[in-house]
Amino acid sequence: MSAFRVLLRLTTFERWLYPANIAVWAVWYSIPLAMGVIAQRFFDALSGRAPAGLNEWTLIALLLAVGAAHIASFILSLFLYFTWWYKTEALLRRNLLSGVLGMRAPLRLPYSAGEAISRFRDDVEVMLQTLDGWLDLIGQGLFTIAALVVMLRINPVITLVVTVPVAVAVAAANLAGTRVQRRRAASRKAAGRVAGFIGEVFGAVQAIKVASATPQVMTHFRRLNEERGRTALLDSLLTQIIDTINFNSVNLATGLMLLLAASAMRSGSFTVGDFALFASYLPGVVGFPRWLGRAVVRYQQSRVSVERMHALTDHPSALELARHGPVYTGDHLPEIEAVPERPDDPLRRLEVRGLTYRHPGSGRGIEGVSFALERGTFTVVTGRVGSGKTTLLHVLLGLLPRDQGEILWNGRPVADPASFFQPPRSAYTPQAPRLFSDTLRDNILLGLPQDERAVREALRTAALDRDVPHLEDGLDTVIGPRGVKLSGGQAHRAAAARMLVREAELLVFDDLSSALDVETEKLLWDRLFARRDLTCLVVSHRRAVLNRADQVIVLRDGRVDALGSLSDALRDSVEMRLLWREELREESAGAM
Repeated sequence: MSAFRVLLRLTTFERWLYPANIAVWAVWYSIPLAMGVIAQRFFDALSGRAPAGLNEWTLIALLLAVGAAHIASFILSLFLYFTWWYKTEALLRRNLLSGVLGMRAPLRLPYSAGEAISRFRDDVEVMLQTLDGWLDLIGQGLFTIAALVVMLRINPVITLVVTVPVAVAVAAANLAGTRVQRRRAASRKAAGRVAGFIGEVFGAVQAIKVASATPQVMTHFRRLNEERGRTALLDSLLTQIIDTINFNSVNLATGLMLLLAASAMRSGSFTVGDFALFASYLPGVVGFPRWLGRAVVRYQQSRVSVERMHALTDHPSALELARHGPVYTGDHLPEIEAVPERPDDPLRRLEVRGLTYRHPGSGRGIEGVSFALERGTFTVVTGRVGSGKTTLLHVLLGLLPRDQGEILWNGRPVADPASFFQPPRSAYTPQAPRLFSDTLRDNILLGLPQDERAVREALRTAALDRDVPHLEDGLDTVIGPRGVKLSGGQAHRAAAARMLVREAELLVFDDLSSALDVETEKLLWDRLFARRDLTCLVVSHRRAVLNRADQVIVLRDGRVDALGSLSDALRDSVEMRLLWREELREESAGAM
């Protein structure tokens, strides 16, 4: 029932739009009723059985008028239809994107990017096609009811006989419903695997070439495509079989009508005009099972699509997919709300108590981590690979759900870190920053109002100002997917500039300097520390960063091994001394 409720809620979006579509399409489908009556009277008039007051010319004029009304209603129907389609499509995709971006643990997205895109594209279209089918079903249903009333009054026997295929087609569609759902689920799953694999290949071209794995990749790709082709064929074949049953019911009913009408016309109980009326109504009446069967099939497919879209989000209910809200399909877009320059509760002290999180698969993570940092201080988290440094940042910022522990901002508990630790309270640069195929300027601003001075200052602090003049279009250079036109160090500094332009109270860096050379790293930290009243939480193992730290947190196997100044950590922690010696050896090897 969740799919039906989602569909029903979509019909109430822009309250007048879908009902208006129902009304105009019902009119369009019903106009042939008048055309059939006029055709009946016209042919009866030609055969000398016209009622008083009507003649051939009057009926021709009426037929032309009804035809013109049919065309006009069709134009209006198309206008309302496409308006409804694009607005509802935008609403579904907006809510789906909102569900993905609002996930508590976005780093644990259960599907590849390609698979997710297939759900945004294909499954949204299935929902629209289902609602589109309802428009046809309602319009065709009203026509069928009215036409049957007229036909029954003329000749009940012929009417009842030609509607027998209706029951057959409806029964076939209902019997095949569960099978249709299974076939569609298998087809969508196979298509998602192909899309996901393509996305992974695009992101790992260099690794595939280095490993000389192109033949193996292509072999696996062919296997996925073969599976996709097989499941898509079974899905399409079942749908076409049901459509064929429905379509052939029209031919069968037409043949039955011709046989019975010929006998009735010989006996004089069925006129030429009656035959013309039956002939004009019959395709719609016996075609109704086709629309009904198709609606049943699409509804079964929409159930699969709702499940797939809901699984991609963190929404508690699938109904959130149809949540009403503004969509913008024209040129007039709303103004983006500027991030406040300062929060209403500026940071004075951040305290973490007993923070714990274990990754479900491996059981690794952090346990009982506690520390505090004061405004204007520089805190460095260090440790070996796998010690829990990045996990600590993710749990603190709400990117991963904490199992236990408490986070306090100025002494007040933070209930929802994911929504709390956002600009202007906090800004974050991850270990592998994500850049978009847009200009460098827009990658830094990401929706903020244009502020040339702020951008220039952020670029300077991030030590990227010397690189910009060498780009082909400066700040307006389109840097390509994931920033491919930038070096690794430039990409990290662009992400740092994006963070700095937000003027956040707490700046969180995850191993920023690892992609920088020694000179650039020194310049970045010098400029960063030249800014007053800066509070930083930094993951790093570099000596240049550790030497600047007011506080060092040494992690070992997810626990705090040492906490205090660098000298205290070196004195009290064997782990810290080992890390320090390893860093010295790496720096010496790099210098040689």
